[in-house]
Amino acid sequence: MTTLTLEQETNPWEAQAARFDYAAKKLNLDQGIWKVLRYPTREIIVHIPVGMDNGSVEVFTGYRVQHSIARGPAKGGIRYSPDVSLDEVRALASWMTWKCAVVNIPFGGAKGGVICDPKKMSQGELERMTRRYTAELIEFIGPEKDVPAPDMGTDEQTMAWIMDTYSMHTRQTCTAVVTGKPVNIGGSRGRREATGRGVSVVCDQAIQHLGMSIQGCRVIVQGFGNVGSNSAKILAEKGYTVIGIAEYDGALYNRNGIDIVALIAHKKAAGTINGFTGAEAADKDELLTFECEILIPAATENVITSRNAAQLRCKILCEGANGPTTTLADDILDDKRIFVIPDILANAGGVTTSYFEWVQDRMGYFWTEAEVNQRLDSIMTESFSDVVAYAKSHLVNNRIAAYMLAIDRVAYTTKQRGMYA
Repeated sequence: MTTLTLEQETNPWEAQAARFDYAAKKLNLDQGIWKVLRYPTREIIVHIPVGMDNGSVEVFTGYRVQHSIARGPAKGGIRYSPDVSLDEVRALASWMTWKCAVVNIPFGGAKGGVICDPKKMSQGELERMTRRYTAELIEFIGPEKDVPAPDMGTDEQTMAWIMDTYSMHTRQTCTAVVTGKPVNIGGSRGRREATGRGVSVVCDQAIQHLGMSIQGCRVIVQGFGNVGSNSAKILAEKGYTVIGIAEYDGALYNRNGIDIVALIAHKKAAGTINGFTGAEAADKDELLTFECEILIPAATENVITSRNAAQLRCKILCEGANGPTTTLADDILDDKRIFVIPDILANAGGVTTSYFEWVQDRMGYFWTEAEVNQRLDSIMTESFSDVVAYAKSHLVNNRIAAYMLAIDRVAYTTKQRGMYA
């Protein structure tokens, strides 16, 4: 599918662009629209001075990339990490455009990030950095412009600070400027669990599509943050057997199944999954290659690469994270006939419920958690069916089908709107 070099393999922007180009070619996309959709609409770089607790001043670099607003306001998370780069944020913004289009919600794609290590910063330092970052972006974000959300290294509290800063600048409380907020200030019930719930729904659909059974279905989850822990918990509740959990600092394995509720409690108390007595310690890299029915990478990019894809022994790869599989690994997974549920479908539960939150904030009326979950389940089920049907009719794999479906929808709207000059 691709001519990427090994050096380019782990660059998320190069990977996204290669998949986009391949899908656009399969669609016979108009060359002009191809050029418009291939590149972000806007890229913002800010340098943020922050007074630290020790009296010194540090300057942090932050980004916000808005890929598309063709179908509605830009939408995408903000991550705080030492590894944040402009190419990563560009790729994530593009993926958000395609993700929103796959589940057919009226958003475009955006992403933000600040180069920092939130684990080494105090609450006060994080708040001051977040507020200054928000102030630098004040004219570019808003309920009708660009709606941020949490991502790696950020959470409900971060969103509360952004909402408050934006509201102070506009002199009115504006809850719809971000999603993923605490429920008491305009957040949606079910939002915290939404990405994990969406992962569980598409796993259900894949099991049904492939004629498999939940009974005895073994699951390994890589990453035990919000997405991984909620995916594991909800799948276990549905009757799946979660036999392995991998984290950045270790892994656990129990062939009879891990008590996920107990593990969540252990991690909350200890700050790590290590030391949990309900499973054996395992090598975090080797665990990905253990035999299972479903493997869920739910942490970060570039986990499944050309170096380990051939060793995978799962039947279904469900991508809870953004960009966990490199483009070179795709070809290997195809050869092994592993059923891939691509990230722009598998983890779209988060942005779908963010859309619900945005809608609820704007109308000032809030749904019950059961209503949120029912609407989410319906959209994820329909979107899975759309992608699988597209793959069958166009004789492509699920990932390319998801890209083709998304690009087709965004291109159609772009043509309808025309080119402003």
